[in-house]
Amino acid sequence: MLASLININKFYNGKQVLDNVSLTIDETDKIGLVGNNGCGKSTLLKILTGSVEPDRFTEKDGIVSFAAKTSVGYLEQMGGLNSENTVIDEMRSVFEPIHRAIDRLREIELEIEMGDNSAADEYQQLSSWVEANDGYNTDVKIRMVLNGMGFSGDELNRTVSGFSGGEKTRLCISRLLLEEPNLLILDEPTNHLDFKTIMWLEDYLRSYKGAVLIVSHDRYFLDRLCTSICEIERGTLTRYRGNYTAFVRQREENDARREKEYEMQQKQIAQMEDYVAKNLVRASTTKMAQSRRKQLDKMERIEKPFHDTKSAKIRFTYGIEPPLDVLKVKGVDISVGEGSSRKTLVDEVNFEVRRGDKIGIIGDNGIGKSTLLRIIQEQLPHKGTVRWNSNIKISYFEQESTNLNRELSVMEELHSRYPLMSELEVRSLLAQVRLVGENVFKETGVISGGERAKLCFAIMMQEHGNVLILDEPTNHLDLSSKEAIEEALAEYTGTVIFVSHDRYLLSKIADKLIELTDGGYREHNYGFEKYLDVLREEQAEQKRIADAEKFAKAAEAAKEKQVKTYRSKQQRSADAARKNEMRRLEKEMDDLQAQIDALTEEISKEEVYTDYELMNSKCAEIETLKQKIDEDFELLVELDEE
Repeated sequence: MLASLININKFYNGKQVLDNVSLTIDETDKIGLVGNNGCGKSTLLKILTGSVEPDRFTEKDGIVSFAAKTSVGYLEQMGGLNSENTVIDEMRSVFEPIHRAIDRLREIELEIEMGDNSAADEYQQLSSWVEANDGYNTDVKIRMVLNGMGFSGDELNRTVSGFSGGEKTRLCISRLLLEEPNLLILDEPTNHLDFKTIMWLEDYLRSYKGAVLIVSHDRYFLDRLCTSICEIERGTLTRYRGNYTAFVRQREENDARREKEYEMQQKQIAQMEDYVAKNLVRASTTKMAQSRRKQLDKMERIEKPFHDTKSAKIRFTYGIEPPLDVLKVKGVDISVGEGSSRKTLVDEVNFEVRRGDKIGIIGDNGIGKSTLLRIIQEQLPHKGTVRWNSNIKISYFEQESTNLNRELSVMEELHSRYPLMSELEVRSLLAQVRLVGENVFKETGVISGGERAKLCFAIMMQEHGNVLILDEPTNHLDLSSKEAIEEALAEYTGTVIFVSHDRYLLSKIADKLIELTDGGYREHNYGFEKYLDVLREEQAEQKRIADAEKFAKAAEAAKEKQVKTYRSKQQRSADAARKNEMRRLEKEMDDLQAQIDALTEEISKEEVYTDYELMNSKCAEIETLKQKIDEDFELLVELDEE
């Protein structure tokens, strides 16, 4: 056991967020923590890490305990980094104790060379500690993790302050992985990652030696990584074995079982109450009726199963049937910036869209995906042609919701677009996407990103577009809202062109993919699961080719070494003499080193290092032997080069 939470309660403004929550985390657990926005997930993490105190009513409430060996690492958004450091220096600072130990080892070696053997025991202890912590491979670890998290080349020498918020979050994750706490706590770690980086992080965390506790809305991530799922619902925590898919199945089975048990008990209660009502006043059956009444009083009532009715009800429709050929893009470049600072990301893109296509646009961060969506809507200048057919009506979801007026309230935003709608109709539409209560009177600039996304979906539902263009539609949504938008897009019969890093969404919706690469693009006329299979095959083939090239080079080098050319008798004799001399030198160096080892052991003895003259004599002898080894080594190198 690494950590334990017992009877955790937390109230905010009189509302109980956490209700007697208990959780045990063992050494190898990979736990996913899920629940709707505002259910208390982040609060629970803060209580676990000590930044928030639980509310206590008795001595048995609010107990947070850790095993003595537990080290906790917690991902704080863009926190914990020294903004003045370069990336490589920031990562190396994780291993500062190891670096200090190695520096001290070098100092002790110099002391021993100078004849001071007083720190011999310290040297042995430090050396063992450094080796146990794999201290001589820290740079290899650093570069492996940074490369996996998308940092390489010149980026390693850039200062941390020069990176964006999303990049700093990736650096925070990198640093945490290098620290290797045995309890790693991550709150939405995939928010700023492209799916290739997410795949690397999944593989890394699956083989992580410690426990991992993750809050995430990425169901694909939870599926591949987690061994159990903890759901917080109405303040209580329920733990399910298995990954996210297993959790969904078990929850449905539990809900069905509880519903059946509740209905059976309600039927039993009704029968018993009916019996009591009919027989209590009859003298012959009074005792039996009173007995049934006592049974009813003592009965442990099953709580009526809770059905979450708060998930959004999203449905996209259109009135104008589009033509078979919807869009043709030919010779279009993807460029950003203006004037001399304009940069071309992709030289030329060509593709066609037909009615009913659901096309996912994928690629690394900053490759131009969102720019492409704006280009095909003629919002940005470009080369080539973008030709939409007639009877096309586009409805666009913009990632950061910049098309909303931040000074208008949620209701005013809808009224300004659809003035003929009554207040009741506006409130009803907002309720469908789960914008209710006081939130509808808040300015769009102060509501959460998820609430702004829901407002945009409400607007799109009124636009009745036969082509939906969406830029990261699930970015700020909780799990139930993601499921709602996925269901809406799956049922939608029009054309969908969307950018997303959400692999669950890509897997469920996209039937074609356009992958933007460094300077180019690729079309895939199949879905995301097939794409992943093809990607893995390509990566495996690239590895096979690289391995084959290495093998071929090694074989060629060995072949060249083994090639025998004609040599004269004198040449063969000289070569034999040279090899004999090299063998003699190697043996002599081994003998000299054995003498040095013996002398080194002698000077560690008290009778030697307490005798100043004897100690100096032994050290001088060691220096003479080392000098002779150096001379032999130089001769050996010269003979080897002949």
